[in-house]
Amino acid sequence: MIDFGFDKLALIGAVALIVIGPERLPRVARTVGHLIGKAQRYVSDVKAEVSRSIELEELKKMKTEMETAARDVGQAVQQEVDGANQAFAQTWSDLGDNSIGGDLGSHAYEGNSFGATAYKRPKKNWRLKRGATPQWYKQQLGVRRHAQSGAARVARYRPAGAALRRSTPP
Repeated sequence: MIDFGFDKLALIGAVALIVIGPERLPRVARTVGHLIGKAQRYVSDVKAEVSRSIELEELKKMKTEMETAARDVGQAVQQEVDGANQAFAQTWSDLGDNSIGGDLGSHAYEGNSFGATAYKRPKKNWRLKRGATPQWYKQQLGVRRHAQSGAARVARYRPAGAALRRSTPP
């Protein structure tokens, strides 16, 4: 960059005072200051844009590297799973061919040959769970605590003045 010392700035100021004149010098100096400020902002914006584009390129490169690494890991895991499935299938077929105990091969897929019982879901008693909630909490949330017919619900939530108007004949 250009290096200006105090003596060079004083010389430029004196020449500008003589050439431009004392009346227009402040306005010209203000305009030159604005232009220099705009130029500095433009240069800083360009520098920031260049750094952002460089960072973006680095991020894209890192993304592609991560995707290839993840794909490689996925392929390796899939190969291991396939190998394990093949080994299991081979062992299963060998076990079925030998038919240990005579009756194992025919009942291998039923699940009862080894004494295992079928899975039964645990019972979920929702009445017990609802009964464990405190009454004040249910009231605060507006949970109905007992069954009520539609007509009873309408009668319960009808405004007080509406009941008097309906009871009197027209």
